[in-house]
Amino acid sequence: MTSALHLQPRHRQLIEDLARQHLPGIEIWAYGSRVNGQSHDGSDLDLVLRGPGLAETPSLQLGEFEEALRDSTLPFLVEVHDWARLPERFHRQIEREYAVMVNAISGGKT
Repeated sequence: MTSALHLQPRHRQLIEDLARQHLPGIEIWAYGSRVNGQSHDGSDLDLVLRGPGLAETPSLQLGEFEEALRDSTLPFLVEVHDWARLPERFHRQIEREYAVMVNAISGGKT
């Protein structure tokens, strides 16, 4: 895990607010170029949702969150994946370098 996340504070706050509204109790990890330092202003943001007990995130909640992100003022694409629906090999890849955006226990940022 890393604490580095290349994201403007206002964009991070918007994503956290949308997550609290649409995904209560779900932890969100960022991974990819915005975590590993290889991003630029237009890079997409890769997120993975980790539900309680690593159960699948309900499709309705996932869809509503994705729609809210698309309708937001974020100037970049956000790719959202559900941990429970990803292959194990992808889990290992994400676990090498990620940043916790929203902590499921507190419902807030870390």
